[in-house]
Parts: sequence; C-alpha cells; structure tokens
Amino acid sequence: MTESGLMRVALVQRAASLDPAQNRRALDELVPLVPDVDLVVLPEASARDFGEPGADLAPYAEGRDGPFASRLAEVAGPAVMVAGMFETAPDDARPFNTLVATGGGVEASYRKIHLYDSFGIRESDQLSAGPVRPVLVEVAGFSVGLMTCYDLRFPELARGLVDAGAEVLLVPAAWVAGERKVEHWRTLLRARAIENTAWVVGVGQPGPRYTGHSMVVAPDGDVLVEAGEGPEVLRAELGRERLDAVRRMNPSLANRRLPVRLG
Repeated sequence: MTESGLMRVALVQRAASLDPAQNRRALDELVPLVPDVDLVVLPEASARDFGEPGADLAPYAEGRDGPFASRLAEVAGPAVMVAGMFETAPDDARPFNTLVATGGGVEASYRKIHLYDSFGIRESDQLSAGPVRPVLVEVAGFSVGLMTCYDLRFPELARGLVDAGAEVLLVPAAWVAGERKVEHWRTLLRARAIENTAWVVGVGQPGPRYTGHSMVVAPDGDVLVEAGEGPEVLRAELGRERLDAVRRMNPSLANRRLPVRLG
C-alpha cells in the first residue's frame, strides 16, 4: 500500500516472443521482480510480438477475457498491470492494438488510435484503429492516461488526456530501431511531460529490433530513470508534491487560450 501522494512504478523492458504461451509464462516471472509497487508497465505487443513487417496478426487476436488478459489479471494482485495485446475487432482480419489495465481494482482497455503508417510500415493494413476517446485509470490516487507507441507523436492526444484529468501519461511501445529513433523517443517523451506538466512513463521493448530506453520523465522534463537498449526492470516513485509544484511554477495549462477537447 503506497503512502499518500506517491505512486511506485515498475517499468519492465522485455522482449515479447512469437509464442503467446511463452509470453504468458513470462508474466509469472515478473512477480518476484517487482514487489511493493502500485503500477507495473509492460511494452506494447507483450502478448505476442508483431513478427515481420506486414505479418498477419489476426490469428493472435484474443478477447478481453482471453488467455493473456486473464493471466495478467491473475498475476497482478494488488498492483495495476498494463500490457499490450492484439484484441479481436469487428473486422476479423484487422484486430485492435490494445493496452489492458488490470489488477488493483482496475479493469480498463485502450485501443490504439494512431496506427503506425510511417517509416515504410503500414500498421493499418494489419490492425484497426480504436475510437477517439480518452482512457484513464486511477492508480494510487493519480489519474493515469493511456497511450501506445506512435500515439506519442501526436501531442493532441496527450493534451486531450490531460484535459480529461490525466496527471500521468503511460506510453507502452515497441519503438522500432533506426536512425534518430532513440533521439525521437527521448525528445517526444520529455516534450509531452514539459508541455503538459505531467509525469510521463515510457516503456519499450528492447533492442536490437526496438530501441529500449524506457524512462520516467518528471513534469519539469527531468529524466528520473532510463534504461539502456537491453532487457531491464526499472523502478521509480512519482510524487504529487513535485507535480503540484511544477504546475504552480509553470501554470501553462491554465494560461493557454486554445483548449483541445478529445472525443
């Protein structure tokens, strides 16, 4: 149980395999690695990796009550766990890219809005976009907004979540490696924190295919913890006192004159 005004977070930078059963078994291994936390964040596509670019993902889609989400709920215990999976959708050939949040009295899901049709990849050929609406969950007294990977490049979504009350932005990702990609990831995570005066938690799959560099950014833009390229588990404490102090010092949310509303 966390003390008032503090949220303890674990960032699990680990690679998902192409075997869904292996990824479910890996969830059991997390429990001793992340004791005494309020929130555990795993990367995008934790239930099963994307595979080769353009690969058919429909055979790996599951319902919200399917094997992966059910196992995630079983191992979560009193903590909230957030992880990515492919979820069945009305278009059988194109599932949703979904974040599941479960445990600690929370049951929610976010279906990725912005599909990765960029850098020579067309995610929309394999996946369906989710509805344009904010998804927030309450963890340890903080309002937490959910985003996925490519969503990070769209500041309107982060601002819409903050307008809906988010104090923490979660960004599970499988941020594909490449020229400038680590710099983009780090810069955008810090920008979303600074412009929204919010905590930002970015958790990615590791290299060599992805960039790694999971991190926690404070509302003033300072990086509290940051992983390297390889597998790693990080811990951080997110404090309300720091959040409130930054918003008092820099009341940019109150000073803006062009409000954005999402959904």
